[in-house]
Amino acid sequence: MSVRETVESPRAADSVASGAFEMVVGLEVHVQLLTRTKAFCRCATDFGAPPNTNVCPVCLGLPGALPVLNEHVVDLALRAAIALDCEIHPVSIFARKNYFYPDLPKGYQISQYDRPLATAGRLTTDATGETAASTVRITRVHIEEDAGKSVHDRFAGVSAIDLNRAGVPLIEIVSEPDIRSAAAAGAYLRALKQLLEYLEVSDVNMEEGSLRVDANVSARPVGASTLGTKTELKNLNSFSAVERALDAEFARQCALLGAGQRVMQQTLLWDAGSAAVRPARSKEESHDYRYFPDPDLPPLLVDRARIKRVRNDLPELPAARKARYRETFGLGAYDADVLTAERSLGSYFEEVARAHRDSKTAANWVMGEVRAALNARRLEIDRFPVRPADVAELLDLVASGTLSGTAAKRVFALMAETGDRASQIAAREGLAQVRDDAALREWIEQVIAEHEPEATRCARGERKLLGVLVGFVMKKSKGRADPKRVNQLLAERLGV
Repeated sequence: MSVRETVESPRAADSVASGAFEMVVGLEVHVQLLTRTKAFCRCATDFGAPPNTNVCPVCLGLPGALPVLNEHVVDLALRAAIALDCEIHPVSIFARKNYFYPDLPKGYQISQYDRPLATAGRLTTDATGETAASTVRITRVHIEEDAGKSVHDRFAGVSAIDLNRAGVPLIEIVSEPDIRSAAAAGAYLRALKQLLEYLEVSDVNMEEGSLRVDANVSARPVGASTLGTKTELKNLNSFSAVERALDAEFARQCALLGAGQRVMQQTLLWDAGSAAVRPARSKEESHDYRYFPDPDLPPLLVDRARIKRVRNDLPELPAARKARYRETFGLGAYDADVLTAERSLGSYFEEVARAHRDSKTAANWVMGEVRAALNARRLEIDRFPVRPADVAELLDLVASGTLSGTAAKRVFALMAETGDRASQIAAREGLAQVRDDAALREWIEQVIAEHEPEATRCARGERKLLGVLVGFVMKKSKGRADPKRVNQLLAERLGV
């Protein structure tokens, strides 16, 4: 049976077959480290540079060029390993992983094999709507260099090679096969991405390839303790792709096993367009790479003092920040989860909350208006023209009664467009809240005249129409009327 035939037949598992088997997943996450230069040379790591410009004899693999380890790579790798509660090994060894692709000019990748930097860690995920809280064991964290990139859409009929990425430092974070569903895999990856972002180990930008995922998946009978034959899904570039690919591959394996066929160990690619997997090659084992210690690099020695320094320099991590938001700012679990999902969003909220002094209102605005504006403009928060102090000033104007809630939203929209302060926009646009009784009564009389049936019914006892009439007054005033005072004056006018 050919590899392609194995993947394509049968195409789907019925509910009975799927229910008889359990999904088993282990994930390998490759993370580009946030360094200015590459792992073993001085070439820049800038993303988007013209092809094949950030290269030198070392990353091109030219004869006589010797690698020299970038020490900042080690510190960033240690940060991640310590935060993942790993055991840090005082001695680790760089090895040559031999394989032959067009984008690997040396014919081998510098990595770590039997003596990695760190092992035996763990990552705990929170409960979600689909998954329970769980702890996934981390097998290892090791340092390696990235390969170049094959470009298939630049020239018709041929592939191009860009070696700018060759030698960019990576850590590979390998989990144990502790994950039992596609949703749990997504929860693990989101927790890991969040942790790495807080650590400032990587920009974790999946669109630029800073975080890439390979997933090993197998199916086994429910209740079995031995693992089934695994396949590997390569280079998944979004968490939704990981989840969809795992579900599709699990269904395929269940169908094969349910039909009495066997699963072939192989590497697969996910085709998002057809929502199906396709074969890439038979899956390599470690011996296929012919690992051996790199003769050009000495053992990596990490002493206790260095580990202690890196540990002491760790920033506040997501779980600690979440607990602090609940204790210090009095937020509920949902608000704390949303505001700590991204480190930069949480920092923005904290500045707003401290300046405005009403944490709940600050949280509501950051989660609502601020996030909506960022999403609409596809902006990162550090490029958002509205500063935290500006949001706090806007909320102060609402709290003092200078702006109504409706007017505040209009002011905020203009702040996001222009970068101007709330007080400037409110004055320029005439949006300050009107509390003058004479002006309010004039609007009320106009509304009563225009909506006489509703006003009459309200005066006769249908008090619920009072809110409707207040809404008409607010519309008439373009949101500038003080709604509390309007309510009082209208009730007096109608005698309710």
